[in-house]
Amino acid sequence: MPTYVKSGGTWREISSDAGSQMYVRDTTSFTNKTITNAYVKDGGSWRTVFTLFDTPASFTTAGSGTTNFTVPSNANAIHIQQAVGGGAGGVKGAEYDKAGGESAGAGGGSGAYISDKVYTVAGGELLTAVVGAAGAKSTGSAYNTTAGSGSLTSLSGASTGPIFSLGGGVGGSGTGGGVQGPLRSNNNGSGGAATLGTSLSTGTTVDGVNITTFTSGPNSTFNSGGAGVAGTNPGNCGGDNCSITGGVGGASYNGNVNGGTGGVPSSSAGGDGLQGSGAGGGGAQNQTDGGDGGAGEIKYRFLRIA
Repeated sequence: MPTYVKSGGTWREISSDAGSQMYVRDTTSFTNKTITNAYVKDGGSWRTVFTLFDTPASFTTAGSGTTNFTVPSNANAIHIQQAVGGGAGGVKGAEYDKAGGESAGAGGGSGAYISDKVYTVAGGELLTAVVGAAGAKSTGSAYNTTAGSGSLTSLSGASTGPIFSLGGGVGGSGTGGGVQGPLRSNNNGSGGAATLGTSLSTGTTVDGVNITTFTSGPNSTFNSGGAGVAGTNPGNCGGDNCSITGGVGGASYNGNVNGGTGGVPSSSAGGDGLQGSGAGGGGAQNQTDGGDGGAGEIKYRFLRIA
């Protein structure tokens, strides 16, 4: 709620929306003390007339690639509802001419993640967000092919320094094969590594919200984060013209966002990943392509911790 004071004959708004602050003079230390909440008694009941910073109801999504934004002057923390590194692409399947088998493509790994973590930042500082791109499906010869890896998602502050870093999922490969044999070697990718930084485990905002109740992220759990996981690797089936379905992409957010489905021989390519999950690999025979990984993301809002 905005509060108004008369300054030089003009009413001036003091509110969190305006980035204003109110002070009282401490006659013991002779210093100004910042007021976080102010109340008036109205009809026998206390009513809030000023809060230093109101917790937003909605979240902001950081743009793709690298973006910069400034912490509001009255905020001192950032709530990361969800953040994840880019997911890896899926490997295409491979078919042979009387080599004694067929090859499925491995699914891509998922990116490391955060769900409902709160970090300390400084009011007015510039933050830099990097949102990781998705890894692409493998291309070229099916007998020697590697899927693209997802890229890093991170957040840092001009004065705070590095806040967190979430590695992208790593793409798998199929190598050393030939049309008449040998069957290729199918190699798993891996999940992205997490550097989660130092987050707050307890705290209450100046407008009375307990941060441990923050559970709106994909994991539905406060203060959650960790590494991504590898996609599955079905390998080779035995016998000419056998059929094998592609690998499933690694799920992101601790299994709460599924990876892409495995490609079906002669029918469908591997499914694309979502929100940092890995893509599905291609099937054989007849061979199908893998999918593309899921892009990374950061969703956030600013807070004032009391």
